[in-house]
Parts: sequence; C-alpha cells; structure tokens
Amino acid sequence: LQNVRIDPSSISFNMWKVIPVPFYLSVHFFEVLNPKQVLQGAKPVLTQRGPYVYREYRYKTNITFHDNDTVSFLEYRSLFFQPDMSNGTEEDYVVVPNILMMGAAVMMEKLPNVLKILLSGALAGMKQQAFMNRTVGEIMWGYEDPLIDTINTLVPGLIPFEGKFGLFIQFNNSHSGLFTVNTGMKNISQVHLVDSWNGLKKVNYWRSTACNMINGTAGEMWPPFMSPTSLEFYSPDACRSITLVYEQSGEFKGIPTYRFVAPKTLFANGTDYPPNEGFCPCMQSGIQNVSTCRLNAPMFISHPHFYNADPSLVNAVTGLHPSKDQHALFLDVHPMTGIPMNCSIKLQLNLYIKQVSGIIQTGKIKPVVLPLLWFAESGHIEGSVLNQFYTNLVLVPLLLEYLQYIFLGLSVPLIISAAVLMVMNK
Repeated sequence: LQNVRIDPSSISFNMWKVIPVPFYLSVHFFEVLNPKQVLQGAKPVLTQRGPYVYREYRYKTNITFHDNDTVSFLEYRSLFFQPDMSNGTEEDYVVVPNILMMGAAVMMEKLPNVLKILLSGALAGMKQQAFMNRTVGEIMWGYEDPLIDTINTLVPGLIPFEGKFGLFIQFNNSHSGLFTVNTGMKNISQVHLVDSWNGLKKVNYWRSTACNMINGTAGEMWPPFMSPTSLEFYSPDACRSITLVYEQSGEFKGIPTYRFVAPKTLFANGTDYPPNEGFCPCMQSGIQNVSTCRLNAPMFISHPHFYNADPSLVNAVTGLHPSKDQHALFLDVHPMTGIPMNCSIKLQLNLYIKQVSGIIQTGKIKPVVLPLLWFAESGHIEGSVLNQFYTNLVLVPLLLEYLQYIFLGLSVPLIISAAVLMVMNK
C-alpha cells in the first residue's frame, strides 16, 4: 500500500513523475482520392496513409502537495518523429478537406447570406478550395493561412485563434491542463482519483450534469486491488470522462492483468443509449459531437474506421475496414497495484462537410462525416522496469507461497512429535 501512494518515498513515485517506458503516438491519415468528384456529389473514396510514428515523452512539472492529501501537477508531452518506425515521412503530401474552410462554411450556414457571399468572394480571391494538398507535417504541426485573418475579420470570434493552424499544434511540448489528484496517503482507495482539472470539479461542455462530471483518474494509474468490473478516467483530448469495462483476465510477460475495453455504448447517441443524451446534438451512433470543446467546429470523434458505429457511417465513404484487432482500444492493468502493463488508446478525428448555400466552394458536396485521421497512443512496460515488476509481483509472492507450504509441511511432524512426547511424559 505504501508503494502505490503518490509519495516521494514510494517505489512507484518516480514512475508516476516521469513515465519510464517507451510510449508512441502513431498517426494514420485518410487521403481523399476523388476530391473533384466529391464536389459534384460523389461518395468520397479514401485510402489510409501511414502510420507516422512519434516517440512520446511524458513528464510532470509544478508538482505541489496540498494539506488535504491531494497533489497538483502539469504533465507535458514531447513528440519526436521516428522515421524507422514510420511508413512515410513528414514531407509526404496528402489530399484532405480544407479543414478551416469547410469547418467555417458549416459554422456560418445559418448566418446572413451577405456574410456567406463575402466569404465566398474572399475564398475565390485567395484561391481557396474545398480540398487541399499539404504535407503531413503541415497538417499536424501547423501552416500559415491568410484565411484565418479573413474569417476573423468577417466574423470576429468564429475561430478564436491566430497564426498557424494544425491539428496537433497544441499537442506537442504542451500540457493537458492542471490536474489535482488524491495521493492516497490516508485512503488508498482514493489514490490517483481526480479532485479537479484546471480548478474545475466538473466541465461545462455538455448538456447534463452526468456528462459534465470529472470521474476516475488522470488515465495513468488506478487504485490498487481492482475488481473485474470497470475503470474510469478523464480525457482532456475527448473533453469527457471515459468508462472502460472489464473484458478478460490474462498475463503480460508473466504478470497477471485485467483487460479493459470500450463498451459499445461509449459513443452511442442518446436514442440508442439515453445516458449519452447529454453529449448531443447527436447524429448516428458511434460518433460523438465535440464541437462544444473544439471552438464550435463541426468535429466528431469515434473509434478508428468507425468501428462499433452505425454501418451507415462506414457505407457513406469507400475505403474503411473496421476491425476489432486493428481498431479497438484496450488497457491491460495489474489489478493488485492498478498500474497499466500494456495499453493502446485509439481515437479517430472526423469533420462534417456539406454543401452550404452561398459558398460556391462547397460545390454539391453531400452531407458526410468524413474521417481525417486516427491515432493510437501505445506503450508497455519492458526492460529493467518489467524485471522489477516481475520480481516483486510474481517471483517474491510465489516464493512466499512455496515457503508457506514448506513451513506447514515441516510443522506437521514437529506437532506430532510434540504430541507423542506429551503422551509419553504422562
């Protein structure tokens, strides 16, 4: 119990402070092969590019212990491209939707026609089109686009940022918010559970109290002595708490584990799963609208390739092949300590695109939730850390169990001998 608390004297503290095992971010892009035809109303044809793999380093700073048995910290992530593990380079060109333009068009759909006509004229002057051909590096880490200033001029506040635009621009060399979690010093069953995030006990992105709750841990460790039921964590990337359910018991490198996976209801809509009504407005089951925490852009998250989603989402495009082996997420956790041994968390980012009257650049695009990319954050314990775990969690308990039986076996003849001596003395 002492060694799983968040305390500088515990064995697990340094592992909590700086994750000592290799962690990787693998990104797969969906390239649109028929952009001209899509503008005429055809079904998008996609091909998967990548993976583009990055070594991920995580470390905590601003670690501050409080009198109420909590500790606050900022966890930073740094990413470094791994050419030898990737299928391509960051200089690869990929045809994807013009995310800024198509997102802004849908966001402006209900605004006065005069604004949409002005935007359409500005887009023509800048030679902006519905699809763009940019490098992987630009899409991920940012590119300068005069469209940003134009949109900010026409509709101030529509996209409240300046400078470069990139899907992962705030992901590298940055933190995911100020977490305050329980140390477990007085109550070990509360260790790692989130007390607040950015000072909040709940978020305000969603339409119900239950959906806004910050539940579980920060997603790195869990309280010890886990039961084979479920686990929870708060994900700033998904803007919500996520509950995973127990699937099966197993082993990782000889260490016993519980495997937790996403339930089919994770991204279900409110009709199919009423508790998710607070995450609406919803579309088909299998995608979650995250526009309220993504600058009101028409963005959705899902499992990769719309795994576990309504078949209509897969059928609306060509080129998706959902599979449990490739696209399901999982966490293998050692139940005694609550420490993950092996994990792969996967999410897909999607953009809702459609024809918007008054903006000629949107052509005759039929409404569709178009996959942009999916990514997996994966890692497992190995090397000296694995050896230490195996020794402490498997070999030592096994040795103690054998010694218990040996001592029990030795005690039997001693007890018999003592009883015989007592009888003879009488």
